[in-house]
Parts: sequence; structure tokens; C-alpha cells
Amino acid sequence: MNSENGEVSEQTTFTYHQNGKLLWADYSGGDILRGSLIGTVSINGELDFVYHHMNQDMQVKTGKCHSVPTVLENGKMELSEQWEWTSGDYSEGESLLVEV
Repeated sequence: MNSENGEVSEQTTFTYHQNGKLLWADYSGGDILRGSLIGTVSINGELDFVYHHMNQDMQVKTGKCHSVPTVLENGKMELSEQWEWTSGDYSEGESLLVEV
């Protein structure tokens, strides 16, 4: 799930990494050719990061995000995200990412 003003879709896949409080990821798919993010993991497990990606229109988009992880009954991770573009229209939105 993603807000209409977002570019992440069901075709977008993320590969996350964590080393202590450091978080980073690469992502691509759907309207996104390639993207990356970097940020921190708080003591309660919440994520704060900045991201940038190149979309199909060859535009570089940047933003920031706060993400709250939840472990689902099936053991998969779900990320509930509140984000804001730091380029373009500076609008805000929400995304829900689910581990595959």
C-alpha cells in the first residue's frame, strides 16, 4: 500500500541491512529504476532514514521517512511508514511494506 503521491508499488522490492543502529537498503522495481536509503534504528526498533531514487522518467527523487516495524502472526515483518518528499512538491504520505 502506498499514498497516491508516492512511487513505491507492489513491484518495488527492498533489501535491508542492519549493523547495530545503522540501517541501509537498496530498492528497485515498478516506477523506480534504482534507489537507496540510509538511517538509524532506535532502541525501540523504529527506523528513521533518508532515501533517494531514480524513477522511470529519469528524475531523482529524495525524501525522509519514519517507519514502525511489526512482526505479523506469520512471522513476517511489516513496516508502517510516514514519509515526506524533500524534493519536488514536498508532500507527505504513507506506505505499508510487508516482507516477502
